Amino acid sequence: MSYELKHVFASLPQMERGVAKVLGGDPKGNNFLYTNGKSVIIRNINNPAIADIYTEHPHQVTVAKYAPSGFYIASGDVSGKIRIWDTTQKEHLLKYEYQPFGGKIKDIAWTEDSKRIACVGEGREKFGAVFLWDTGSSVGEISGHSKVINSVDIKQTRPYRLISGSDDNCGAFFEGPPFKFKFSIADHSRFVNCVRFSPDGNRFCTAGADGQIFLYDGKTGEKICALGGAKAHEGGVYAVSWSPDSSQLISASGDKTVKLWDVGTSTALTTFNMGADVMDQQLGCLWQKDHLLSVSLSGYINYLDKSNPDRPLRTIKGHSKSIQSLTVHKNGGRSYIYSGSHDGHINILSLGGGHNNDFSGKGHSNLVTKMAVDDADQLVTCSMDDTVRFTSVTKKEYSASNLVKMDVQPKHVSVAAGGLALAVCIGQVVFLKDKKKVFTLDSLDYEPEAGAIHPGGSTAAVGGADGKVRLYSVQGNTLKDEGKSVEAKGPVTDMAYSKDGAYLAVTDEKKVVTVFTVADNYSVRSLSYPSDVNFAKTSLINVSFRIRCPEYAHRLHHVSGLAWIDEHTLVTTSHDASVKQWTLKF
Repeated sequence: MSYELKHVFASLPQMERGVAKVLGGDPKGNNFLYTNGKSVIIRNINNPAIADIYTEHPHQVTVAKYAPSGFYIASGDVSGKIRIWDTTQKEHLLKYEYQPFGGKIKDIAWTEDSKRIACVGEGREKFGAVFLWDTGSSVGEISGHSKVINSVDIKQTRPYRLISGSDDNCGAFFEGPPFKFKFSIADHSRFVNCVRFSPDGNRFCTAGADGQIFLYDGKTGEKICALGGAKAHEGGVYAVSWSPDSSQLISASGDKTVKLWDVGTSTALTTFNMGADVMDQQLGCLWQKDHLLSVSLSGYINYLDKSNPDRPLRTIKGHSKSIQSLTVHKNGGRSYIYSGSHDGHINILSLGGGHNNDFSGKGHSNLVTKMAVDDADQLVTCSMDDTVRFTSVTKKEYSASNLVKMDVQPKHVSVAAGGLALAVCIGQVVFLKDKKKVFTLDSLDYEPEAGAIHPGGSTAAVGGADGKVRLYSVQGNTLKDEGKSVEAKGPVTDMAYSKDGAYLAVTDEKKVVTVFTVADNYSVRSLSYPSDVNFAKTSLINVSFRIRCPEYAHRLHHVSGLAWIDEHTLVTTSHDASVKQWTLKF
């Protein structure tokens, strides 16, 4: 058997309220990049479904920037490490690694010749450093600030200049190399979140939590004006990005807008209204050739439309938090992947075009632990918010009337024909019919962990922490315990009947998969003992085939979900918030 990684459906940026998100742009204009967890994600700007993930940082990555040459990327993490790695090879070989200071890296800038790097952040003894990319030797000192430095940029034309912005409400202007502090800029009344030079080097701007954006002369640092007069935005400004010709810039704000500015007149040409919800706050932006991008607090990436400022050209959706559950469903001849994450978000991925979507309305408010699609084309999900939801996959809209409140937290849900569902909760097993609770098993002498209803609706199998699988007879609206059980090799973690109902597969904490033959009184058909610790789940491709997930399918985390599209196509999810599609050959 051989396997090939066919597609990577990448995670969104990992966002934090009130914290700017830096987007990096490929100098050639083909890609953009951002960070999530320990990963740096590179996406094609014309087709964001094309993505690559760099996973070699041992700690959470906070920022990544292309070298002006385009051949290398410098990425920084929360420990203060800077890794410089190759962009031309699939392996992204490490060129150099440095630790300029101890603490979170918040921003990175290169000189135009790709020879010097400036980085700033939350250092202990110092908040920034400038060094040669190939030796790590210092080429100046970033001083003049008393608090965390949030942003840094270097003029891309000679003579070089450097600007920084800090939580001390000030900017600092440097000449070099070697870079030396010249003076502070104290025009902001609150944190300075972002500083950026124009591509031609003639100007730079500073943006702050006070809603102000100031323009300065790029060579002397002399103040020119404030964009928009008294205030550029009603909320804090988290990011700015210049147009390639240096005549305009865009700004992203917590007031849920992005503004397009004419620098010559210091007026806003367009205001992009991104929504009314708190998750519509704009925390990052990037002007890349003809593309204007912004990032919402939700992690959604918006392609802005100058001719229609109230509706983006497209919005890239997905997950920004770890994915916990997965299922697939065919609708209208197309396969859809449904995945649920730690924050309660459910994403819909169309496998044909790689487009992400979501359900409208208010859904789960906490981790989605399990999901399945029933014969009425409803996505049945259970969550740590103590609910089971039934959501139409055709209407794609949450409904309060299709929510069933559980007495205790549900951990697992399964479905069968005729509107049947089984929810396994802490200390309880709940039998549902037509979206209503009809029977509850409680006061159990074991802790139920997972459950499965036979496709024919005749039996409900419940796996316990004691390693037993109890088989309950479905009789009308009740579950009857007839004292029948089978043994797994350890505490049960997951289970499912095959589609034809001929087999029951049970996984346990010892990473053993036991397959029982239903017609033969649940006799053990086979066992699978995975040999490596990276094993996550086993799934039946047919009645006799067993397969382990490809080794290191998701390098940073174990596989949290696995589902078959067809006998040669497998999808996997992980806590890295990405979905991967594999092609298998036998």
